[in-house]
Amino acid sequence: MDYQDGDEAGIKSTTLRISGRHAYGLLKSEKGVHRLVRISPFDANKRRHTSFASVGVVPEFSDLEDIKINDSDLKIDTYHSQGAGGQNVNKTESAVRITHLPTGIVVSCQIERSQMSNKETALNMLKSKLMQLEIDKRNKELKNIVGEQKNIEWGSQIRSYVFCPYTLVKDNRTNYEEVDVNSVMDGNILNFIYAYLDMEVKNK
Repeated sequence: MDYQDGDEAGIKSTTLRISGRHAYGLLKSEKGVHRLVRISPFDANKRRHTSFASVGVVPEFSDLEDIKINDSDLKIDTYHSQGAGGQNVNKTESAVRITHLPTGIVVSCQIERSQMSNKETALNMLKSKLMQLEIDKRNKELKNIVGEQKNIEWGSQIRSYVFCPYTLVKDNRTNYEEVDVNSVMDGNILNFIYAYLDMEVKNK
């Protein structure tokens, strides 16, 4: 949905839409701070570096028509798209960023070729987040969806991915671990998801 390059390399931030059966129910386990330990390819002295990434997981709601947004509450900016998408996407200011002034929520989309389509998609993203806030007000149990926001810092991680001096992926919540870090980085995370869901059921 959106992609922002890092200041020096890699990704600064990205927004993905993942669809499929039980997509949110499975992937909510990935919400939190992830810690990576590796030999940095940008360090001439080949020293170990620790990096952190914050992952948020938000469900899409089907009844977004109930959410009303005043145009005066929106600040809409356009900019050039980044990454893949063809020359037409990158040459025009088709990407859209919307700031909801009353709440400070910011959403952006650059996946579509037209500015109008990106605006429509971004508005739906904003409505989903506003719907989430509304449900949170009605039902404090929604913290199972919203989750606890933690600072991106040492000790706050939910899972660690270690490439050096040994290979290990360990989930701090369930203590489940695997040594094939490359397989996990390639997306083989079902065992971590199942371990989290099993823990969640036992804690209820």
